[in-house]
Amino acid sequence: MRARGANVTDIVVLVVAADDGVMPQTIEAIQHAKAANAPIIVAVNKIDKPDANPLKVVNELLQYEVIAESLGGDTQIIEVSAKNRTNLDGLIDAILVQAEMMDLKADPERSSEGVVIEAKLDKGRGPVATVLVKRGTLRRGDIVVAGSAWGKVRALLNERNEQLTEAGPSVPVEILGLNEAPSPGEPLAVVESEARARELTEYRDRVKREKATGGINQVSLVDMMSKLQSKKVSELPVLIKADVQGSAEAIVGSLEKMGNEEVRARTVYSGAGGITESDVQLAKSAGAPILGFNVRASKQARDLAEREGVEIRYYSIIYDLLDDMKGVLSGMLAPLQRETFLGNAAVLQVFDISKTGKIAGCRVSEGVVRKGAKVRIIRDDVVVLELGTLTTLKRFKDEVNEVPSGQECGMHFQGFQDIKAGDYIECFTVEEIKRTLD
Repeated sequence: MRARGANVTDIVVLVVAADDGVMPQTIEAIQHAKAANAPIIVAVNKIDKPDANPLKVVNELLQYEVIAESLGGDTQIIEVSAKNRTNLDGLIDAILVQAEMMDLKADPERSSEGVVIEAKLDKGRGPVATVLVKRGTLRRGDIVVAGSAWGKVRALLNERNEQLTEAGPSVPVEILGLNEAPSPGEPLAVVESEARARELTEYRDRVKREKATGGINQVSLVDMMSKLQSKKVSELPVLIKADVQGSAEAIVGSLEKMGNEEVRARTVYSGAGGITESDVQLAKSAGAPILGFNVRASKQARDLAEREGVEIRYYSIIYDLLDDMKGVLSGMLAPLQRETFLGNAAVLQVFDISKTGKIAGCRVSEGVVRKGAKVRIIRDDVVVLELGTLTTLKRFKDEVNEVPSGQECGMHFQGFQDIKAGDYIECFTVEEIKRTLD
């Protein structure tokens, strides 16, 4: 969200608390602003607090190449108190000076363009998109296209929920009337007719579908081999519903980064709005749980989920959701098998006992051999039994639990009869270690 904000704005106002100083989110915002080549004005807030230290903020910002004008840099640093409204005029003046230097202008008469900042499904109002107008003037009644969404602007609302008839350059507005909630970051443009809007959105839908399915008729032996290889990856299918598109997008992005070459989460579907019966049906067919972020399921969806055995999990903190999914994915990782060497033995002679089968008469050459331990049998430097079990261990006629180096014993291996004189036996234990995702 910070990256998107930095990309759509002309000037970044970085608000830093005078008592806290530079925090991790401040550093992230600086990085995004620099990546977008947007100039920064720093507002050092909360200067009314007794432990405020604006100088500390100025010095901390030096580490991130944000240098105040007072230190010979080009960044304006303004000390303000939002609570007491101290020096807010000074901040406005700083923004106007920066805008004048950059010669920021927009033509309000041309065809309108903007960017979708956020989108959601409102129960009473339908799809609602928050849009920042960049060029031209957006008016009520305009036909607009944003990604694969389109519609006629039924209403324009400002940040105070007041109805507007038009919105000029730099004005943020909520628009009603789209057929679906567009993805955040999509450019929004006014088009001349409904036919043109449909044509554009149908084309974009088709491109999106082809990208999702990897194109049509793209089947080759190489593709088939790579698909077979990819079956080694354990996938956790999930269906995500959130209150706004931006949250759904953030969750999907975080889950994609979470996996490794063995396990990964696969998003079956993600969208904004409450959990519906069609979501439950889709989750059932995909064998996926539904993760709801700041949303709830309707009674019909809850009843259907109970009948179909679909799990619905609710979250209000994104980190709780990600920690849960990390735990599930960690549980899907195959445990590490750690071998601990016990001993070696050489087969001197093989005896055929009528009820038991073949018994190997052996001499322990190194370490110990232990009843119930795992064995590997080697013949002429080739492994003939990889993970056998030593089920019977005898010393003369007595059953024993272990035999040390230098002594002779009789061995029988579970389900393995092809033992021969001259074979070499490695004895070891196997410990399973649970793994976690880093």
